[in-house]
Amino acid sequence: MEAKPGAEAPKPSLKKLGGAFVGLLQGHLELVGIEVQEEKARTFRLFLLAGVSLILGLLILVGLSAAIVIAFWDTHRITAILALCAVYAVVMGVCISRAIALAKQCAAPFQATLEELERNRERLLP
Repeated sequence: MEAKPGAEAPKPSLKKLGGAFVGLLQGHLELVGIEVQEEKARTFRLFLLAGVSLILGLLILVGLSAAIVIAFWDTHRITAILALCAVYAVVMGVCISRAIALAKQCAAPFQATLEELERNRERLLP
């Protein structure tokens, strides 16, 4: 008996479809892995630099504050201390507002993966 060509046709196309799907999945997983590694390295450097900057900035701030209070100790010590506290409060408010704005404007994580998935969806769907 001869095999009908129509009976065998769906199997190769299913294999091709499965292979294409596995290839797409592999590409996306590799892209996600690369993006995770890049984000991890960037975040580590950011925290390291921010921590060192914070420590050095606090040392400078303590030194300058002590110098100002010592300079005005005999005449206006309470005024100098209150003025320093007011300046620190204003700077803290500015920093908090900028941090909130930065957190709101950050890009979506895994943007390249999402764009690639969108391109694949457009190619696969009519």
